[in-house]
Amino acid sequence: MAGKGFDRRAFLAAGAAIIGTPALAQSVNGSGTVEFERDISAITRRNISSFRSLDWQPYFSNLNSGAILVDTQSRALHYWEETGTYHLYPCSVPLTEDLTRLGRTRVVLKDPEPDWRPTPSMKERNPEWPDYVGPGPDNPLGTRAMHLSWTYYRIHGTHDTRKIGRRSSNGCIGLYNEHIEALYNMANVGTQVLLI
Repeated sequence: MAGKGFDRRAFLAAGAAIIGTPALAQSVNGSGTVEFERDISAITRRNISSFRSLDWQPYFSNLNSGAILVDTQSRALHYWEETGTYHLYPCSVPLTEDLTRLGRTRVVLKDPEPDWRPTPSMKERNPEWPDYVGPGPDNPLGTRAMHLSWTYYRIHGTHDTRKIGRRSSNGCIGLYNEHIEALYNMANVGTQVLLI
């Protein structure tokens, strides 16, 4: 190099000094740290059971006419076709324990265009609610409904997608409209249902 000479040995020595210098250690939980890890397990609600696949055998003796299992804790609806084909859907469940009915029932009616009337207890709690809502976009039962053998209880759709995965119903089990339509097409009158 002409002019100022390049001193290769000085450059390499300086580089070695920089490379060889140990990094300054900091305590992760020391006062010099900007962030620190904290235990969030006490404040974070875990929902590890949701949306895990289940086997039908612990709940049903057979799959004649198919089987629907609603797990109110994980807010999931499990459906097994007669062939054993399995489907899993997130669902809404009743708001409170006193509105929740558990046990065995069955599908007794499939309604392709559900209309809605509040039950007497709903009307008592919410007198401002309408007495009747016909089929359509404002219907609380969504696009399809399957009536259970228990009076007033249904598995139905909803247009209010915020309700799915939550405690939000007055007793029924709610699904996204596209999920109730799929289930409606697969399940038959007589399908066994178990709510746990």
